[in-house]
Amino acid sequence: MDLSNLQWRKSSFSSPNGGDCVEVAELDGATHRPEHKREATHVVRDSKDPLGPVLYFSSPGWRAFVNGVKTSAFDR
Repeated sequence: MDLSNLQWRKSSFSSPNGGDCVEVAELDGATHRPEHKREATHVVRDSKDPLGPVLYFSSPGWRAFVNGVKTSAFDR
């Protein structure tokens, strides 16, 4: 799946060098999705490896993930 035309965003807290960041992009209706990713609305990738693997999120999954980050649910 070609994701090169997406508008990737990263945190305003990221350094100009990239660093240890993730980038997120919204998938619109025109973006081709593999059959098994039909419900995906957002993708996340490592800013240091833009051609590497991505995580696909549905709308409910994305909201749950963002809420988990905001509430420190993933902190060790």
